Amino acid sequence: MEPVQEEIVMGGGCFWCIEAIFLQVKGVSEVRSGYAGGSVKNPTYEEVCTGTTGHAEVVRVRFDPRVVSLENILRLFFHIHDPTTLNRQGNDEGTQYRSTILYAGEGQKATALRVMGEVIGQRVWADPLVTELAPLQAFYSAEQYHWDYYRRNSGTGYCRLIIAPKLSKFRKAHPDMLRDIQN
Repeated sequence: MEPVQEEIVMGGGCFWCIEAIFLQVKGVSEVRSGYAGGSVKNPTYEEVCTGTTGHAEVVRVRFDPRVVSLENILRLFFHIHDPTTLNRQGNDEGTQYRSTILYAGEGQKATALRVMGEVIGQRVWADPLVTELAPLQAFYSAEQYHWDYYRRNSGTGYCRLIIAPKLSKFRKAHPDMLRDIQN
């Protein structure tokens, strides 16, 4: 049976952190770091880091909805970053680190609104959500050295101090979502 694939683009701070977590999720076939939501075509990492292109660091998550639903992808998204801090995640500050969901079609928009309502209703966060919800205009893949960053660079300071604790927290909180084989 051919796998069914769906994609969603999300940003919640540094794309290395989000990518590392979603690569561990059962049913996810690909996570690609990139840029979206801006006005410059084919921006570079250096350009996006200036905050002048309007792009956010995002990940495009390709998944099989028969294995993991869009709802669960979005619920996880809202638990692995702070969607209440405008243009900031930890020490990363600027519009390129904003919380954003860039949907493809009205179905994804409706699902995102429903999950956002759940997160608000369950008081997952004490402060109001500031997550941007917008249609995906274009996704630009990040430079190849950003792909699968954590696995290739797990010994660096950023990976050990920032990404590894987030991965550990995810694994403890969501063992049912983990792939059978760990990366």
